[in-house]
Amino acid sequence: MSTTTAGDAAGAASPKAKGSAKAASSSTSGTSSSVRSLPIIGKLESPLTTYYLILGATSTLVVFGLIMVFSASSVEALLADEASYSVFLRQLLFAVVGAVAAGFASRLDVRWWKRLAFPIVAVSILLLAAVIPFGRSVNGNQNWLAIGPVQFQPSEFAKLGLVLVGAVVFANKSARITSVVHIVLPFLVPISAFVVGLILAGHDLGTAMVVLVIIAAVLLVAGAPMRVFAVGGALAALGVGLLVTGSSNRSSRITDFLDPTCNANPDGWCGQSVHGLYALADGGWWGVGLGASKEKWEWLSEAHNDFIFAIIGEELGLPGTLMVLLLFGILAWACFRLVSRTQDRFVRIAGFGIMAWLLGQAIINIGAVIGLFPVIGVPLPLVSAGGSSLVTTLLALGILLSFARNEPGCKALLDARPSLVRRSLAVLPSRVRSVPQRRRSR
Repeated sequence: MSTTTAGDAAGAASPKAKGSAKAASSSTSGTSSSVRSLPIIGKLESPLTTYYLILGATSTLVVFGLIMVFSASSVEALLADEASYSVFLRQLLFAVVGAVAAGFASRLDVRWWKRLAFPIVAVSILLLAAVIPFGRSVNGNQNWLAIGPVQFQPSEFAKLGLVLVGAVVFANKSARITSVVHIVLPFLVPISAFVVGLILAGHDLGTAMVVLVIIAAVLLVAGAPMRVFAVGGALAALGVGLLVTGSSNRSSRITDFLDPTCNANPDGWCGQSVHGLYALADGGWWGVGLGASKEKWEWLSEAHNDFIFAIIGEELGLPGTLMVLLLFGILAWACFRLVSRTQDRFVRIAGFGIMAWLLGQAIINIGAVIGLFPVIGVPLPLVSAGGSSLVTTLLALGILLSFARNEPGCKALLDARPSLVRRSLAVLPSRVRSVPQRRRSR
């Protein structure tokens, strides 16, 4: 009797224990699955994430740049007896052209960019060579070429050509990349050195430094040995040193940058840097308000171009500058996500090269504005005024959109959305017509 009762008690206790253990395990698995099923986590894991991050950050930076170009250039345009929106309209026109180019580029397959790499760099080299006898000098740099009413910088297109050619050259050299011969002969000597030499022939050291960053990034992601970077870095430093010491303008910029007394004099050679810091200081935490900048009243030169970040800090304060940094950070994360998820070496090298180009140029520009680097005349991508820079940058980002579009599952989802919208619109009228019929039947 007692044995049966004990067995019944054990049998009764056993389902409870099993039930509690099952409940605990289900709650644990439910918690982990609920974390994975959060809307934000689910969207970040979507194949469309990289595509929309690049598209959203690019669009926001372009629109924000147009607003700030209008604000920073309005006073200078009025003082030059022009309409206050003249610079803004030109920038808007280039933004539309760049958007069309980016949209066309995003629709091309990756195979087309492999085919177009060498033609793009060949045309860029021809245009760079044409700058030497036919180019126009702006602020001491002969890096502009005019074809009719259109004036542009061929060096901007050369950046894109170098990225694509480097990706094509090293895409199929994974087993031979350790050989210096396979690095120097096809990429460094005949193409990169020629492009850098033509840019330096136009006295544009700032653009040449950005091109060197692009070359280093392409070699890095391609897997070049460290001795290539050691020798190349030493040669680049030696070349930059010779170019700086051989030009009184460049050497004075460096000495003035290192001189603390010059950086405290707003009327000296360092006046542009000092007024840029004044603009950031006047903005303080929250800024003086959009359009209320004082430094753009001919105190700060190139306010709508190289030093537009200073006007952003003056008018919009710390939130404005942090928003710019955040957008570039989102763009960098999207590029890194694209590079890390792809299995195509061409996409990986080209994507990393474009990311290094845009971020390196942004760091150089912002560093010059806040006083970390000497002023070398490099615009802020997507934000500063400048037609050739904006169009080329948007074209490069369109290529990134093309790469992101070809990610597994992304193209299918993008192609399916228009059909879903058409089906919804086709079903909607029948549902609307069915409502009165139901009411009449009642």
